[in-house]
Amino acid sequence: MTGRLTEIGEGFWRVSGNFKLGGVINLGTQASLVHLADGNYVFLDSYTLPDDVKREVDLLTDGGRRLTAILNLHPFHTLHCEWMHNAYPDARLYGTARHNRKLPQLPWQDTLCEDAELADKFGVDFDFKVPAGVPLVCDDENVHFSSVLALHRSSGTIHVDDTLVYLDMGFPLSLLAMIRRLDFHPTLAKALEPRAGAADAFREWAIALGTDWAQAKRIAAAHNAVLELETEEFPTLVGEALGRVKPVLESHRSEYG
Repeated sequence: MTGRLTEIGEGFWRVSGNFKLGGVINLGTQASLVHLADGNYVFLDSYTLPDDVKREVDLLTDGGRRLTAILNLHPFHTLHCEWMHNAYPDARLYGTARHNRKLPQLPWQDTLCEDAELADKFGVDFDFKVPAGVPLVCDDENVHFSSVLALHRSSGTIHVDDTLVYLDMGFPLSLLAMIRRLDFHPTLAKALEPRAGAADAFREWAIALGTDWAQAKRIAAAHNAVLELETEEFPTLVGEALGRVKPVLESHRSEYG
């Protein structure tokens, strides 16, 4: 459901929002509110909170005083950043290089979300992964494949937008094979860097992702659903998703090496 704050893991709340493709099909969008080990909170990504949801967030965060940071992890999710900053101006605002470029009027922190230094600040609570073999921002800005993935260690929840997709849609879209199945975003072919080794770099990154996060318990995924995981199921699902993009990777190798 959209416009709700739902605790999907211990200390991990998901805000499900609306994003309509062509103004018609609601693919959904999300942001996550996370309770940190030090007692404070952060948001992962931004969303314009409905009044009732904002009241819930304010109740949890002591009127926003315990909301210490907003981490905008997807470079193309910029629509709600300004609202979120205005609603919680004391929270440190983190974004990717594209956020800084598109919204220069906002007080972005010097550390970018794609920087390894982000782990220095939030590594106690999160593990971050940036896909290899693809740029975070493609020259073709219609390609929204890459993002910064975050694993909340204590709840075992993965927050991801676009790179991994899990859709739960009603009829007639429920008839599509990709519905209720974990997949890589369908723009992978366009996202791979035009160089030798990019396909292998992506494949190796994906395998390591499944291995490193094997204990994950759930995925809060693009665009509209949460996938609960069985014990050590994540590596299997990543492997299956890789199998479905094997033709894409092989085609890239044939062209670039």
